Parts: sequence; structure tokens; C-alpha cells
Amino acid sequence: MSGSAFWAAHPGAAGRLGPPAVGLKPFESFELPGEGDVKALTVQAVPAVHGPADGQRDASGHVNCEVTGFVLSGPGLPTVYLSGDKASIAAVKAVAERVGTVDVAVLFAGAARVATKERGRPLTLTAQRAAAAAEVLGARLVIPAHVDGWAHFSEGVDEFGGAFDESGILDVLAVVPHGEWIVPSWL
Repeated sequence: MSGSAFWAAHPGAAGRLGPPAVGLKPFESFELPGEGDVKALTVQAVPAVHGPADGQRDASGHVNCEVTGFVLSGPGLPTVYLSGDKASIAAVKAVAERVGTVDVAVLFAGAARVATKERGRPLTLTAQRAAAAAEVLGARLVIPAHVDGWAHFSEGVDEFGGAFDESGILDVLAVVPHGEWIVPSWL
């Protein structure tokens, strides 16, 4: 697909979107070759569980709905983890075991809650679980995502910062206004 646009998604979404969407199951990868000054990139799907680990699973084994995360990597590039909607630390541990440490973790948090689903328990990471995920991944930089803008988020950036401070890893947290770039000093 060199020179072509594509979208990585979980298999169900790729089927609904059609080409150029590429459906990837957990730990499947798609290689984007480099061209000119653009470096090659590997897009790897990783597990995500959109709700508590013991949540009600559908016929396909998903809690709430089919979701996925991704790890982006390539020669000379930082390894970036995009958690996707998840509340499960077990899924994060599975990523760390297969992928190793990551440079940047974009964690979907906000402790999203819907009263009618999973007894109101979080469908995405709480701030405390996000801090635990960052430690499991050995992330050098953590960017919170999914922490504002929707009524079902029960935690925001303040709780995120507090949990990272309590865990002693506030120095890896990067919070900036929407639309601003984050460039780590180590890049």
C-alpha cells in the first residue's frame, strides 16, 4: 500500500468501512514501507477491553463492544501505544509482555461510566489505573486522552494528574490544551 492512505481498525470496523480499512486482530501487524524521507512504520493491533475484566461478554467475547488498541513503531522512531477504550490492566500487561516498554503511551481514560452498563463501573481507565498502566508499560511520556468532552466521563485531567502524582510518576505526564503539539525533550 505504499503511497496509499489506509486505516487500521479492528476486523468488525474494517468490514463496515471497507477499503482502504485494514482489519487487524490483536497482535497482528501491518507494515507501511518508507518512501523518501518518510520512515517505515509498523502498525500492530493490541487487545483492549471496553469495560471491567469480568464484564458481560457478547457472543464474540467482547465487553460492551469490539475495540482495539495499537502500537506504532519503526526503525529510529519512538514506540507509541494507543490504548483504545479499555478499563483492563490485564490487557495492558499483555501488551507489555509482547511489545516491551513503550516510549509514549496515549491512554484513553476518563473513567467513562454509563449507569445501565456494567453496574455503572468504569468502561475506560480510571486515573489510578492509568497510572498503573503507565508503570506496567515503562512509558517515558504519557498523554491522557478521552478525559473531557463527554458527559459520561467521571474523571478529568485533575484526577489524572493527582493519580500520577500519588504514584510518583507525575514527571512522565504531559497535559496540554487541545490542538497543541507535545514534543518530548528526548526526541
